Amino acid sequence: MNKAFVKEGDGQDDDEELAPALRLPPGSKNYMTRRGYDALRVELDQLVRVERPKLVETVAWAAGNGDRSENGDYIYGKKRLREIDRRIRFLIKRIENAEVVDPERQENVDQVFFGATVTLCDVDGGEEQTWQIVGVDEANASEGRISWISPLARALLKAREGDVVRFMSPAGMREIEVVGIAYR
Repeated sequence: MNKAFVKEGDGQDDDEELAPALRLPPGSKNYMTRRGYDALRVELDQLVRVERPKLVETVAWAAGNGDRSENGDYIYGKKRLREIDRRIRFLIKRIENAEVVDPERQENVDQVFFGATVTLCDVDGGEEQTWQIVGVDEANASEGRISWISPLARALLKAREGDVVRFMSPAGMREIEVVGIAYR
């Protein structure tokens, strides 16, 4: 099919293309910590001020080399430029809708809320684990940060130290005890 008749995404459905773990529940705010907000701002700044201008320069150079249909630098550059532009739109939308929450300013420190660092112990005698409840965009399980919309975080919300919480994990129903709550 001729490329003239192929519809290319216009980026309007960026949220629909997201992995389910990154989608926010309809009508909810995009909660994030100051650290997560700053990380998104740094990434946006890097894309807008460094990567995109450098790539535009490369694409312009490649376009000046003549035939664009077999020009790898031009074709790859245009594709990468679309990816960067899509990411920039996504970051701008996330930052505009961000609700920055400072965990250290939490007034009710005896319950689990957004930003809490929670130490848990499996009721069946497992080892202790520590998780911080953070925004969707800053979650990273290998660093001990889980999204506030994850099943574990939802089960922990409003729990107190000593409470036993049940939640559905990929391995089935689990019971965990809240051993400690801190806001850092």
